[in-house]
Amino acid sequence: MSTHLHTDELSIDAALVRRLVDAQFPQYAALPINRLGASGSSNVLFRLGEDFLVRLPRQPGGGSAILKEHKWLPILEPALPVATPRILHLGDPDFSYPEQWSIVAWLNGRRVTSWQLNQAKQTGTTELAEGFAELILALRRVAVPDKALDAPHLHSYRGASLQAYDTQTRINIEQCRLLSDLDLDLDAALALWEKALTLPGATESRQQNWHHGDLVAENLLTTDGRLSGVLDFGSMGIGDPTIDLHGAWEVLSPAVRETLRQRLGVDDAEWLRGRAWALADAS
Repeated sequence: MSTHLHTDELSIDAALVRRLVDAQFPQYAALPINRLGASGSSNVLFRLGEDFLVRLPRQPGGGSAILKEHKWLPILEPALPVATPRILHLGDPDFSYPEQWSIVAWLNGRRVTSWQLNQAKQTGTTELAEGFAELILALRRVAVPDKALDAPHLHSYRGASLQAYDTQTRINIEQCRLLSDLDLDLDAALALWEKALTLPGATESRQQNWHHGDLVAENLLTTDGRLSGVLDFGSMGIGDPTIDLHGAWEVLSPAVRETLRQRLGVDDAEWLRGRAWALADAS
């Protein structure tokens, strides 16, 4: 049975995926299809045989992210130090499923788990932070072609200024006050947000760099404790790359996080903006 994460969740099950694959890519008709328990928040994932993965957007309109990956990820992939999802086939809407979907090559590795995060906090290991830094630096070094600068779907709030998300963040913090069992200092969270809004680049960013947009635990793969793969480039875009710092507050302990900061060489203002994005994205 499908686990719904959104109010407008599309109906997706193994039987639908079997029909879609068999009708549009009959060369895979003999391969078994099994739903993964670790499906992401944007896509439902199905293992197709041993070498492939089927990704279907959970919500109406989600197919645009699949198309964005297909068009732009090949520009980034050669420059990145880790493996990325290689789209082998684009699927079309059919059988009452309204979105584009994809078949990608299977990536080996383990998703970052709470156990790994706890181990990192206990041992102070820096391997994950170093890989995280190398990935972010590589993304920032990739040249942005003119056609990408003019593509509206590559520009969203995630690469814009903090000011663009100010109203929604304040709403989210106030809604959190209604949760009686939430053990968080929301006044401190609001103070951090308001301080970040006073920083250079918080109200207007002129940076035009590539960013992944969603570098959080569910999109990271590791091998032997090192970052080996990054999933789901559906939020990729052009703008202020500070957004890619936000996952550090989910994935890394404070001590290990400092390794990331030193490796990236970011100043106090950008680091605090990254922390503010972590607050905005979690609130």
